[in-house]
Amino acid sequence: MTDKNISSGFDTLCIHGGHTAESNRAHLTPIYASSTYTFDSAEQSIATFKGEEKGYIYGRWGNPTITEAEEKIALLEAFGLKGIDGNPLQLKAILHSSGMAAICTMLLGNIKSGQKIITHYSLYGGTHELVEKILPDLGIEALIVNFHDLNKVEDAIKADTSIALMHIETPANPTLQCLDLEALSALGKKYGLAVCVDNTFATPYLQHPFKYDVDYVMHSTTKFLNGHGTAIGGILLGKDVDKMNSSITKMHRLLGGNSNAFDAFLLTNGLRTFGLRMERHCSNAAEVASYLDKHPGIARVNYLGLASHPDLIIAEKQMKHPGAMLSFELKGGFDAGISFINKLKMCTNAVSLGTCDTLVSHPASTTHLGVTREKRIEFGITDGLIRMSVGIENVADILNDLEQAIPQTPKGA
Repeated sequence: MTDKNISSGFDTLCIHGGHTAESNRAHLTPIYASSTYTFDSAEQSIATFKGEEKGYIYGRWGNPTITEAEEKIALLEAFGLKGIDGNPLQLKAILHSSGMAAICTMLLGNIKSGQKIITHYSLYGGTHELVEKILPDLGIEALIVNFHDLNKVEDAIKADTSIALMHIETPANPTLQCLDLEALSALGKKYGLAVCVDNTFATPYLQHPFKYDVDYVMHSTTKFLNGHGTAIGGILLGKDVDKMNSSITKMHRLLGGNSNAFDAFLLTNGLRTFGLRMERHCSNAAEVASYLDKHPGIARVNYLGLASHPDLIIAEKQMKHPGAMLSFELKGGFDAGISFINKLKMCTNAVSLGTCDTLVSHPASTTHLGVTREKRIEFGITDGLIRMSVGIENVADILNDLEQAIPQTPKGA
């Protein structure tokens, strides 16, 4: 298989996309465990460094195993989309050592001291801490606005010409708020902002942000794309291929957040079953959400497929399915959350998501421990909130574990 752009099928791209014939005819692209690469002549090395000849130079700059993962994910994110020229959309992807490394490259590659980003509440805890605690020391401020109120967003942008970038995370972690990509991207473009979307929760199986003219999409590949919890990773994709190949690549290389061949190999193998896994993840999640929505011990369920979710219409417009992620509020607050976690027998108490097994976490005591309680509550991350990444086990076993772990409804509740 030598054509990287074969097939019109998403699942086929998961398996064959990005793969090129390897010189030793290996079925799968091998793990290229080499820190550096050789040249036949001084002239060839000069041409490669200048970009006049394709080739690998140094492991931090690229690797054949990494390239396959990048190109496969680029094909999945561009699936079914056209560029302004009417041809299939071309994207450049850069694989990183983590999702946080990918977002750092994106932010520092697009904003500088004295400029600001505009984003929203209920971000992933690491992203929130980055924009609140790290970027200000670099002279970069973040405005956090309710992105459901487009008038407020526009007023904030009009009032401050130093805003250079809009960052959107939808569905958001862990409250599952869903934001209107079409409207927000149009607003960002109206005022000349770069627009980035964290697509980790939805994945390209469920949502294609580039459809709405955003500039960048990023993922923690650790999650659903890898699917097996075997490797940390992140990816940044951009539609301005020239910029991605120049200034963004330079930023990536100098920050040193590169991936490695082994993690890229694990990611690529995980992607081969990505579409198949997502089908089961999503169908199981729908059943779990329906069960929790009726449970007397649950105060609220955040799942984009429930009629009670305030963002249902937005999700139906831009997502293929409500997804595999949900969160729910236990009656009894913080103590109920701790009790629930401790009673689980099959579901796994872990702070990641997107693996084959069901992962459950209590954000107030884990991922958002570094966020002040006041802000956490403001963002909807309450003391009894449980985040759940629904796995691909038999759904009856998931439900049975939840049933025995959910604390009994407090008297008078």
